[in-house]
Amino acid sequence: MKKIVLLLAMFIILICTSYSQTTEAENQLRTQSSDSTEGWKKGGVISLNLSQTSLTNWAAGGQNALAANGLASLFANYKKDKSIWASSLDIGYGILKQGKDEDLFKTDDKIDLLSKYGRQAIKKWYYAALLNFKTQMTAGYNYPNDSVKISGAFAPAYILGSLGMDYKPNDDFSMYISPVTSKITIVIDQNLANSGAFGVAPADTNSNRVLVSEGKKARFEIGGYIRMEYRKNLMENISILTRLDLFSNYLNNPQNIDVNWETLLTMKVNKYISATLSTNLIYDDDIDIAGDSNNDGIIEYVPRAQFKEVLGIGFSYNF
Repeated sequence: MKKIVLLLAMFIILICTSYSQTTEAENQLRTQSSDSTEGWKKGGVISLNLSQTSLTNWAAGGQNALAANGLASLFANYKKDKSIWASSLDIGYGILKQGKDEDLFKTDDKIDLLSKYGRQAIKKWYYAALLNFKTQMTAGYNYPNDSVKISGAFAPAYILGSLGMDYKPNDDFSMYISPVTSKITIVIDQNLANSGAFGVAPADTNSNRVLVSEGKKARFEIGGYIRMEYRKNLMENISILTRLDLFSNYLNNPQNIDVNWETLLTMKVNKYISATLSTNLIYDDDIDIAGDSNNDGIIEYVPRAQFKEVLGIGFSYNF
């Protein structure tokens, strides 16, 4: 939990530092006519990164490896009069083939679609409604054991809908606050649902371990929600997108806040070559993860901080 607090502090510092800097280009933008700041603003980045390692009679040892990662981060924002509408789509997928193993291992897999509409209330505050859908495309396994399935398409899937207020001081930053948010967790795979994966109610069995009732494929939560997003060109060839989602379930342990923090840093070498660094920090009190906390050989299933980092250098197209 200390790591999460530290990372959240870094997030706030990053926003405050960057927000205090006003570039010459931004000053010029403010002097343009209102027609240039109203209407649609679209953009994004698409990247494909490949890496290969081939070894022949290599005395130091090692394994052949082939990896590929694809990423698409797109957005479309609309602003006119008192209305704003922001939509984004993030898709990522990665695979790895290592050594003589013929199987491909998944290294990244996500679909994240969000749409938010706001109507100006006063100055930089908007009445707003938000809808967010997250899932993945293919099954995930407890590697290196590829016979134990631990996730799949729509297992899990998350649907989040809320009403609240959106604070938007400029085109780079927004903070959405909702006291009334519904969150639905879907686990469409019955075997995973029976095991109680991702917080759904598990199957009920009798004393002889005979199935009495199947596990629930959906879980409903209602609570408070905060979402902060920051998108900016830090330098001519460096851009950052970072999002932080905080959710508190009023119905169960509201003091245990779910955290989802994603960051995408893009560094362009030229028009088509760039490096991308994406990170994802997750803490969900309803997801138990196996681990040996005390290094005593005893495996415990408890909520743990999850972290993913993907670094790639390859083809990239910004628009």
